Amino acid sequence: MKERKAMRSGTVEMKRNMFILSFTLPTLLLYLVFTVYPMLKGIYLSLFDWSGGSETYNFIGLGNFKEILHDAVIAKSIRNDYILVIGKVIGFMIMSMFFAVALTRFNMKGAGFYRIVFFIPNVLSVVVVGVLWRYVYNPNLGFLNSFISLFTDKRFDFAWLGDKWSIFALLPPSIWAGIGFTILLLVAGILSIPSSLYESADIDGATQWSQFWHITLPLSWEQVKTSVLWIVMTTLNGSFVIVTIMTFEGGVDNATQVMGSYLYLNAFKFGKFSYGSAIGVLILVLSLITTAALQRLMKRDTIELT
Repeated sequence: MKERKAMRSGTVEMKRNMFILSFTLPTLLLYLVFTVYPMLKGIYLSLFDWSGGSETYNFIGLGNFKEILHDAVIAKSIRNDYILVIGKVIGFMIMSMFFAVALTRFNMKGAGFYRIVFFIPNVLSVVVVGVLWRYVYNPNLGFLNSFISLFTDKRFDFAWLGDKWSIFALLPPSIWAGIGFTILLLVAGILSIPSSLYESADIDGATQWSQFWHITLPLSWEQVKTSVLWIVMTTLNGSFVIVTIMTFEGGVDNATQVMGSYLYLNAFKFGKFSYGSAIGVLILVLSLITTAALQRLMKRDTIELT
């Protein structure tokens, strides 16, 4: 009897595993084909001198990585990437948390409508966002200079995208384009907090700021951490699109050059596919190091929130 029950249990478990596998296998195959294989292929190509147009692969070992160490543009690109990372993390989290709390804790009328409005930029193509903000920053016809000119004696015609500090001009469009996602993520986290905790805090006379710091932030910390990691990964791996659209090949004197855009230039404009692959490996390594460090720093037992 026990053996029959064990066989029946084993059969049910096998059917269950096969059912789960039937759903996960296609996704796993797609991940292997479109993510793991290109990643391994890029690492492989980084060890060769290959222009992309020939079938000859000249093995040079770590030669491309040695060239990276002496490439001044790489150093500037890494700096620009982390300017965007730090600026976006700060901008995203302050604004996202502010709007998420406002939409959930203060009984705003039309809160659902505002959530949709905030999310609209997320469904726009990055190309559309880049073109739109190029017009905003246009020194002659742009909205920003025209608005500032209202408060000056003469026409304000600052070249926002033609200055050595133009990397900072990319922060507002980058934040505007993606803030809706983090707002919705934080809204979901805050709405999952039991209202009884806030009611008890009100009875005890806790201020709104005290409730935010001791209830809202600790109990939505997982959403905060997810948001930060998402911002970092999308910035290190995807900033090249908005850089290319808004400042073409990295701006004046590579002022807005990031690792992704520099990879694109080397691989598809200069024909240095192997060097571009080496830059891709560098992006991968820096992304892994940065996310691992952030996961360590943002652990609940590392940061005291209550």
